[in-house]
Amino acid sequence: MYGNDHIPVHHASGQNPNPKPVKRHHSTKYYIQRVQDSLTTRVSKMVCTVFLSLLAIIGLIIFIIWLSLRPHRPRFFIHEFTLPGLAQQSSYGNAQVTFKVNARNSNQNIGVYYESMDGSVYYRNQKIGSIPLLSSFYQGPKNTTEVDGVFSGTTLTISSQGWSEIQNDRDDGSVMFSLELTSVIKFKISTWGSKRHKMHANCDVAVGPDGSLLHIYKDKKCPVYFD
Repeated sequence: MYGNDHIPVHHASGQNPNPKPVKRHHSTKYYIQRVQDSLTTRVSKMVCTVFLSLLAIIGLIIFIIWLSLRPHRPRFFIHEFTLPGLAQQSSYGNAQVTFKVNARNSNQNIGVYYESMDGSVYYRNQKIGSIPLLSSFYQGPKNTTEVDGVFSGTTLTISSQGWSEIQNDRDDGSVMFSLELTSVIKFKISTWGSKRHKMHANCDVAVGPDGSLLHIYKDKKCPVYFD
């Protein structure tokens, strides 16, 4: 027995147990191409960065302009509404309705052009009067226009039955009406004008036993919509 004796291992002549990697030498053309590719990539990234930055700046400018110039709808507030003959039982033939509305253009830089304006009054969803109010006019920015009118005679049609219903509502404490203002409008910035919009402003109002507008409705904002 040999115990811990080691048996020597002999390698074949000319063989290296740990061969070194062979270094490859690239040509000058290869390195020039690498440099060109690197420069092209950097230029492309730079161009993309500049383009995206300009696009973001332009988008921000457009957004700010839109915020400052976007048109707000005209605002209407009912200021007066009266039915003077309400206290008289037999005055429906001579009844009249008077009203006053404030139309406001709250835009900072945008004007509103009204082609015309008409008014109608409703009782229990039935039209009882209609009149032309204003011919075409221009309302400048941050401006208020007073719109008033009177429904009477042929422009206010209340039947005897309708008047009895109005009297019954009066005995209950108040009479509800609806005033509608309609117009075709365009928004204007300098010489530029928007497309035409058919506008409706609906003002719900109530008068007390004396025919005067109830205080809670005074200067109340009227909903506005387009169609």
